[in-house]
Amino acid sequence: MSEKYKVIDSTVPTFITITVVDWVDLLVRPNYCSILDESLNYCIKEKGLSVHAYVYMTSHIHLIVTAFDGELQNVIRDFKKFTSKKLVQAIKEHPESRRE
Repeated sequence: MSEKYKVIDSTVPTFITITVVDWVDLLVRPNYCSILDESLNYCIKEKGLSVHAYVYMTSHIHLIVTAFDGELQNVIRDFKKFTSKKLVQAIKEHPESRRE
């Protein structure tokens, strides 16, 4: 991985963008946004993530975050892994035009 994509200091506010695969407009449904809310809240409570600002767009999210209890890249990795599994499960369980 390139140096420019590594977090040097997890305690400094860091701007992060997380995208949906192929930039699919998935985050237009409230149930998918609530999955993001739950995941962020879990990381805040259990992993020491501090969210200074965030915005959900239709195909991606922007975050300004710090992590005081661990390395930021590990917290974000866990957030992405858990959230992606929950989103895929929700897509399979509910009728979704973007399923493919």
